[in-house]
This record gives sequence, C-alpha cells and structure tokens, in this order.
Amino acid sequence: MRKTLLYIAILAVLCAGIYYLLPGNNSNDNPYDPSEAGFNVKDTGALGKIFMAASHGESITLDRTDSGWIVNQQYKVLPSSLNMLLNTLVKQSPLYPVTKNAFDNVVKTMATHGTKVELYDRSGKKTKVFYVGGAAVNNTGTNMLMEGATKPYVVEAPGFVGYLTPRYSTKLRDWRDRTVFNVPADDIKSISVKYYQKAENSFTVARDEQDSINVMADAKVMRAPDGLNKNRAAMYLRFFNNINCEGYLNGLEDNDTTFKTAPKHSSIELITKKGKVQHLDIYWMAVNKRSKNQKSSDIDSLSGDYDSDRFYAVMNNYKDTILIQQLTFQNILRKAPEFYKKDVPKQVPSANQSEIKQSAATR
Repeated sequence: MRKTLLYIAILAVLCAGIYYLLPGNNSNDNPYDPSEAGFNVKDTGALGKIFMAASHGESITLDRTDSGWIVNQQYKVLPSSLNMLLNTLVKQSPLYPVTKNAFDNVVKTMATHGTKVELYDRSGKKTKVFYVGGAAVNNTGTNMLMEGATKPYVVEAPGFVGYLTPRYSTKLRDWRDRTVFNVPADDIKSISVKYYQKAENSFTVARDEQDSINVMADAKVMRAPDGLNKNRAAMYLRFFNNINCEGYLNGLEDNDTTFKTAPKHSSIELITKKGKVQHLDIYWMAVNKRSKNQKSSDIDSLSGDYDSDRFYAVMNNYKDTILIQQLTFQNILRKAPEFYKKDVPKQVPSANQSEIKQSAATR
C-alpha cells in the first residue's frame, strides 16, 4: 500500500512538472528568448500609447489621456475594441517558431500585408515593437515577428481558437467610439424632431425660462382633448443617454450617390443649456441582404423597398456617415400625438383571472 501511494505521488509530481514546462502553462517564464518571442505585455496599465501601421500606409494611434483613451488625437476610443486589444497583449504567447519550409513565405507576406505595432509607456518611451502577420496553418495561431528577431513565431491567445490579426486593425472606424447622443436630461435645453413623410408627427420639446418642459407641435395635435402629457415630455429627455450607432460608413464608395437617391426619413437637433448643437439627418436605406423587411407601426414606411430596421444617418455637419438601428432610436423617434395622450394604466389581473391562468398553466 505504501509503495502504491509512493508511485502515485511520484506520478503526480512528474505530471505537474510536464504541465509547468509546456508553453502557455507557465505564466512566469517564456519558453523562448524574450528578445525573440516576447510578444506579451504583463502590465497594460503601464502603457501610454499604441501605434499600429499597416504595410499599405494606413495607421492608427491610441493615446492614454487623463479623460481616457483617444484615437488619432481626435476621437474617443471604442471601449470594446480597446479592451479586446489590451486583453490580447496580456495573453498572447508564442507556440513555436515558424517552420523552415514556411519561413520565406511568412516573411514575404508579413512585409507586404503585415502590421507594425509599437508600444510606449506613460513617459513616452518605446518599450516593444513587433509585426503582426496573417493566420498560421489551419487558421489556428498568428504569425508574428519581434523587431530585431531572427525568425517569426506562431502566436496564440490561450482560450481563443483562430487568429489575432483583426484585433490589430488600422481602420479608424474599428476604433472610434460610436456615441451619437450622450446628454443627461438636466443638460438639455431643446430637442426638435422633424419627419419628412408625415410632417404632423414633428415636434419640439423645450424648457422655458422657468425650466418647465413644453412640447410644440402641429396646432391640430396640440388641441387634443387630453392636453399635454407632462410626464411623457419629461421622460423623453431621458432617452438621450448612451445612444450609439452601429458603425461608421466614412470613406465607402458610392456614399455620395446613395444620399442623393435615398429619401430623407427625419432629422434630430439637440441643443444643450450651454448652447452646443448636435444635428443628425436620417435617411431611408434600400432593402438589402441584411434586411429583415419587418414592418413596424412606429415607422412611417415609404414602401417595401426600404429597410425598416436600419437607416443611414449623417452627423457632425455632414462629416460622419453612420449606420443606425431603429431599435436603438425607437424611443427618440416618437411622434407628436403621443405627447398629447393620457397614460394607459397597467391592468392588474383580478384574483379570478389569476386563478384561471394558473389553472390553464397546470393542464
């Protein structure tokens, strides 16, 4: 019995040793020379800047500032993209050197289609430079090369199956924060929504000098017997927090042609108490392969030729072209008559109704 326990103990020690020596299982030691394969970053909190440049000339710079990360010294960084990149820098580790047979092809491809990555600390000192290539064999692992190294390596991020190249994108639209509106209700002076197919649905919600909230609309709408629903008007101002677009379309071909032919759906103009103006013009988008083609009573559809789930939009004085979702903007794209209707109280099921429902559920 004692011999058996001894053998088991020895076997456990051997297994633990083998597991410890396998690449990726030892978090403290890189099985390869760090100067050749030191791709990971132990402390991303020490990073101050990340510069990425594609071989075709496109580049992106991410800078850490007191108010958060910014891209190209102009826009806030999309949190999900940043977190993905930082998490990748921590986890990525070398699996093995690129084989001799693949060496020439990998280096050539990296030179023509690779991305250079430069990492800087908070003082501006360059701490690491490496090159990101394409996918390794069977799309598992990514070819990477440290600056000054003699050979590239196949790199992985434990727990992820695939290749890491897309996480090192140099396209601005992949890094820009997608906020369209993010204004607290108390900071809003007025909001105007104009509809181009049914003008009677247009309205303006505004504060007067006494800070009371009013809704201006078509005279027929304002003469509704129920009068202004002040609760709805006040609630409406709260809908402009954290409203995001699906993505940016800047630089895509045929944008000019698209907006010359696309009918205008609506426009939104928000003015803050400090006088800042945010304007958004929304256009119908033609039905395409992504369209669900679902009709909604909240959408003034022109015909079945237009998507009712997504719209084109332009903002920032026509500097940015974006794609927005009806689901995201449905609370903003209300109609004037809704502000002049009473709230319908929620009906609480009676005891008899509850008993009937419970009885039906048990059948």
